[in-house]
Amino acid sequence: MIIVRTILYSLPVKQKEVLQTLLSMVEPPTNGNGLLNYGIYQDIEDETVFKLISEWKTREDVNNHLCSDQFGVLLGSRILLRKAIEVQICTVSRVEGMEVVRSVRKHKNVNPKTVQ
Repeated sequence: MIIVRTILYSLPVKQKEVLQTLLSMVEPPTNGNGLLNYGIYQDIEDETVFKLISEWKTREDVNNHLCSDQFGVLLGSRILLRKAIEVQICTVSRVEGMEVVRSVRKHKNVNPKTVQ
């Protein structure tokens, strides 16, 4: 799995336009392009900072997205920003879930009934 984290620093007077741009990019993960999940977040301490977190099946899927018209729209939003767009691409080799939480809590003698 590949996780792409994109951070946009909006000009204060352009927050609405940046958010509209981000919302226009959202597409369902079921369209066959390798997108697993996508979220848009606004920083709670600085409302001018927006973060996009997307999860992809393969690096090829990410590369196709980076070359897409849709991503080009995002890059074109730079006139609405006070700072350059930041992109971080993370390759995840393993994902663990609640079984790890249960195991660790059991090992540390924490009441297992609090984790379902």
